[in-house]
Amino acid sequence: MPQLNANGLAFEYESFGRESDPAILLIMGFSAQMTMWPTALCEGLAGKGFRVVRFDNRDVGKSSHLSHLGAPDIPGVMAKLASGASAAVPYTLADMAADAVGVLKALDIGSAHVVGASMGGMIAQIVAAQYPAAARSLVSIMSTSGRRDLPQAAPEVLAALTTPPASDSREDRIAAGMKVWQVIGSPGYRESEADLRAIVAREVDRAPYDPDGISRQMLAIWTALPRNDLLKTITAPTLVLHGAEDPLLPPACGEDTAASIPGSKLVMVPGMGHGFESGLVPVYLKHIGDFVAGVEAALGR
Repeated sequence: MPQLNANGLAFEYESFGRESDPAILLIMGFSAQMTMWPTALCEGLAGKGFRVVRFDNRDVGKSSHLSHLGAPDIPGVMAKLASGASAAVPYTLADMAADAVGVLKALDIGSAHVVGASMGGMIAQIVAAQYPAAARSLVSIMSTSGRRDLPQAAPEVLAALTTPPASDSREDRIAAGMKVWQVIGSPGYRESEADLRAIVAREVDRAPYDPDGISRQMLAIWTALPRNDLLKTITAPTLVLHGAEDPLLPPACGEDTAASIPGSKLVMVPGMGHGFESGLVPVYLKHIGDFVAGVEAALGR
């Protein structure tokens, strides 16, 4: 796949559809590569008349890994935050939003429908608020406003997400990845064990394991301030898509996001957790496709 340069970093990306069509930018979540956006979804959106771009965030997949920043001191940072002190972090979600806008500029895309999942939804929210000219619309999927008093994931869910593999061997990485998706996935759209293993193995084989990069992304999330006031400034048409069974970011997180963005539309999907199972592709394709097509129609294009 090709790479581009933005913000002094290299980003691996893939484009589907005609370059002349309105663009959709897909921003993936914490520690996940761009290939977690199902190819069938990308091709389906392209088939509806859109140019679809997905890319690896910094510190994941085949984009630049900021190894020169070293391993972050997560316990030290969290201790400072707990005491009310400020703490320096390698980078912020705002930096990652600037990356997303940089990807668009490098591809000579003036504006796009900005679609983000989980951490990617947080990034997409910042893009829509701080770079309004770049966002034709916003789709925030299984994400949150970051409000501190919202319901939290159960300890066992957080443990599955933050516990590293037993080793960096291929089999241990696959086992750890399968555990995560079995815990946070969608109860109404479960993959078979064989299909899940194939998906996780594909991700494991695509890029080396980088625990320091994962930790740097984690700190960007954990140290982010609530975005409610920022969300109130968003003027782009917005769809908030959330799983009714999301165990990582409970439904109240999606509800609060939608309540904070003027005029937004909230869709709560029964049986959906925090995943991109193959059975959910038609659901995503319908809701995202119909929404962005409606925005384009309203723009008269």
